[in-house]
Amino acid sequence: MSRHSTDAGVNGRSTQLRRSDRFLAGLEDFKSVTFVSHVHPDPDALGSMVGLAHLVETCQGKPTRLTRDGQICRAENRAMVDLLGIDLIPTEKIRWRPTDAVVMVDSQPKTGRHSFNGEVDLYAVIDHHQTPGDLDGVPFLDIRRSLGATCSLVTRYLMEQEISIPDRVATSLYYGIETELAGFPREASSLDDTALHHLFPLIDKDLLAKIRNAPLPEAFFEALLQALQCSFTYDRLLISWINDLPNPELAAQVVDFMIRYEDIDWAVCAGIYDEQLILSMRTTWPQAHAGEMLRQIVSKMGGKAGGHDRRAGGYIRLASPSTNSIEQVQAELRRRLLKALHIDECRGKRLVPRREMLQNMV
Repeated sequence: MSRHSTDAGVNGRSTQLRRSDRFLAGLEDFKSVTFVSHVHPDPDALGSMVGLAHLVETCQGKPTRLTRDGQICRAENRAMVDLLGIDLIPTEKIRWRPTDAVVMVDSQPKTGRHSFNGEVDLYAVIDHHQTPGDLDGVPFLDIRRSLGATCSLVTRYLMEQEISIPDRVATSLYYGIETELAGFPREASSLDDTALHHLFPLIDKDLLAKIRNAPLPEAFFEALLQALQCSFTYDRLLISWINDLPNPELAAQVVDFMIRYEDIDWAVCAGIYDEQLILSMRTTWPQAHAGEMLRQIVSKMGGKAGGHDRRAGGYIRLASPSTNSIEQVQAELRRRLLKALHIDECRGKRLVPRREMLQNMV
């Protein structure tokens, strides 16, 4: 999806400019470019900002700023930022200027996935998510829901402009694509595959290996233990509850592990963090529209959610931190999940029987 196509006459014929041409042309009247993304930016968001900054700096010589909305807690994501030297400015420290072009990457306005609330008008939104945002009045849009990663779209821009890609930028883009396509069934298009093949010879493979195998903190194992102790199956659905989530990104790490259980098709991890029930969902079903499903499930519970066909995330605000209040929200979420997946109301079966847990503690 894009807006404001521009035709240029060449030898008496009308030719449509490439999207990267239109994106760059619209920046002419701005002095600098600031990139924003969703809260707790993941590798796809980080790589996309790095790639677009390289595009702008190389083609137009304009200064750029990359921002960070919230903390980056996942070990691999922190390693990506540190090892590749990605300079991120917290959004709360940004001074918004009318001469800045603000570009939202890997997210869309007013979806509840970021703290940027229109302090200045957006020039562009570049994304691949299915969750719709408020796009009215944004001059440039490139939203390709068929793509597996926003980094693939950004790589296409760099290929169109025929500019060299340094190993740091190539590695950022490659890892962003890799993490988005890592699920099964694999969510990828021909453009995603083309981008991977183009980038692979250019990446720093030693740094990539270090990022993939970043040391895991103690908090990860604590969260995983809680999840294993409080995981229940309902037919082909598994729900893992974590009452004290050390950081919000751990919900995604846990559910990435749980979806590999052989007897399920759907996995959800729900954990308490900062008076919110953080949610992460995965499925092995193709074209499952998990993002839209989770959005509908939590929309009437005071929550926000979105995502892709097989991966989704979101949150529900808790009215009270009391145990009784949390249990009521958990029960309502469980009921809605079962209904959405056409699973009859039933008592959950523990993934790890309590008897075995007690025996292992002796």
